[in-house]
Amino acid sequence: MSYFNVRVYGLLINGEQQVLISDEQSGGKIFSKFPGGGLELGEGLIDALKREFMEECNAEIEVLEHFYTTDFYEKSSFNDSQILSIYYIVKAVHPLQLNFKSKVFDFDGDSLQSFRWMDLATLKIEDVTFKTDQTVVELLTIKQIT
Repeated sequence: MSYFNVRVYGLLINGEQQVLISDEQSGGKIFSKFPGGGLELGEGLIDALKREFMEECNAEIEVLEHFYTTDFYEKSSFNDSQILSIYYIVKAVHPLQLNFKSKVFDFDGDSLQSFRWMDLATLKIEDVTFKTDQTVVELLTIKQIT
């Protein structure tokens, strides 16, 4: 059975022109992506993104503007679904209280997620795993977000 898998992600850019990247291990795979995740039944996109940031980053966010929606076919890396990803520019309501890492996949204890700030000026498509995130990296290098 084929179905759509709607995902929503936040591009959180700090005052030093760095974007937040999430390194994760899930489903036997290891990957780097923007913070966010799947839409739940009965949930709107903005509510889903705010929930994901609370779950992943323990952070309250404000959604500023739509940035990009997937405009090509992408099959999920985890199942038979077709991925549809929506990206928003977001800002933290309060400073993030996370243990930021400098190395990729630098997990603490049993946690299978860690966070890094990456300079927009040097961000490359190889820094993220999935095709939609790589497309967003290309767009971020074209559009100067302030």
